[in-house]
Amino acid sequence: MSVAQRILAGDVRAVARLLRDIDDQIPSARNILKELYPHTGRAYILGFTGSPGVGKSTLVDQMAMEYRKQGLTVGILAIDPTSPFTGGAILGDRIRMQRHFLDDGVFIRSLATRGHFGGLTKSTHDMITVLDAMGKDIIMVETVGVGQDEVDIANCAHTTVLVTIPGMGDEVQAIKAGIMEIGNIFVVNKADREGSRKTVRELRNLIELGLRRTGDEQWEPPIIETEALKGKGITELMDAVERHRQYLLENDRSQWEAVSQKRAKTQLLETLREEALAELLRRMGKRGQSLDDLVRKVAERQTDPYSVVQDLLQCELR
Repeated sequence: MSVAQRILAGDVRAVARLLRDIDDQIPSARNILKELYPHTGRAYILGFTGSPGVGKSTLVDQMAMEYRKQGLTVGILAIDPTSPFTGGAILGDRIRMQRHFLDDGVFIRSLATRGHFGGLTKSTHDMITVLDAMGKDIIMVETVGVGQDEVDIANCAHTTVLVTIPGMGDEVQAIKAGIMEIGNIFVVNKADREGSRKTVRELRNLIELGLRRTGDEQWEPPIIETEALKGKGITELMDAVERHRQYLLENDRSQWEAVSQKRAKTQLLETLREEALAELLRRMGKRGQSLDDLVRKVAERQTDPYSVVQDLLQCELR
């Protein structure tokens, strides 16, 4: 059997090796992804975002357990930040989810951002493709938790869950644009803390002000209170996810198709940028041009980055 055939058959080892190659940007992985892509589009993708420490990993862990009770298979991509100094990452999310390690129906992969911004990694979309082709019913993507501009998850998930906790900020903080606009479902975790009612009110005011995802005005995001460590509110959260899934499917399928096209566009543009840059650098090397030399000239103000890019593109287009 080829690698692609083994992955389609659910071979965990083949999947693990391919995900490693994708993360390491091994060129041969692209050929396997080409074979797998026609077999995708069946999994439901959930995105979890929010600031560090709000309990995203615990929510994902609890929901994975509940989905398994329903007989559904689950794939989890948990993203942790990379140190700007050492280049390393703790990848601690898998520690919180270790109860699933012996469950063949759950596949967990931890990732490091490797300097990529937006809350995801460069390889996230491709890894979703692999888990989808593997046959996972639910794929949950937990973003790195970096702040208000962490919005890439909205371009790859069917349902985006924004997690917060009491005491994260005041009304002004709540209405800031960016991450607060991408949530299909809002979760106030650690709801046993003081101030949870106030946080719910602030989020409700946010929704009533109309700060919700552009083009999806018919869906009013619900606010779910949870205590993830105790398992409280998980059933309500899963019910909200199912309501949103049904909304996407039954609303003349226009919203479902819009989400699918947004995912395809994002993946296409990211792949194009990555491949185009790699090819440009390769051709520069063949001509004896050095990226380091160009960087040095820009740093020493012998030229500017705009002229360098313009010259490189004109050279390729001739």
